[in-house]
Amino acid sequence: MMTWADFWALIGTLNGRADETGCRRLAEELGRRPVSDIQGFAERLAEALYRLDQEKFGLLPVVDLTTPDGGPFPQSGDVFLYTRCAVVAAGQSVWESVFFDVAKFAPYTASECDGESLLYVPDRAYELATGQEWQRQTRYCFESYSNRDGWPHLHG
Repeated sequence: MMTWADFWALIGTLNGRADETGCRRLAEELGRRPVSDIQGFAERLAEALYRLDQEKFGLLPVVDLTTPDGGPFPQSGDVFLYTRCAVVAAGQSVWESVFFDVAKFAPYTASECDGESLLYVPDRAYELATGQEWQRQTRYCFESYSNRDGWPHLHG
């Protein structure tokens, strides 16, 4: 069973960013571990993303874009997922801080803060470890708007 401390230590190897190079390095590190560690990492990642799946974060506009009439540019479902990945990649202290101060989440909505690569780390690691494609679901769904408690107005 991967502990939160183990998960955050592995996330720390990203140096705050879920870029392609860091995520490849993380997948290689995980790929050298037992499959149970890869599965544990995937479960922790899914839960961390699920916990961030809340209206107060998802309704924030993208900070560096505006609509043609100059209004706030909303996050799409995919952008919101990649933004949550960027927050997780930033590390435990950032991840914890956003729950107490929504404004700390806002900078990660910037278009250059795309954390999508983090999503593929467990799959890459599993393939490196086993030579097979991963056909597994996690306990938590991390897709945007899936956290019923986080989106009471959607699931009301």
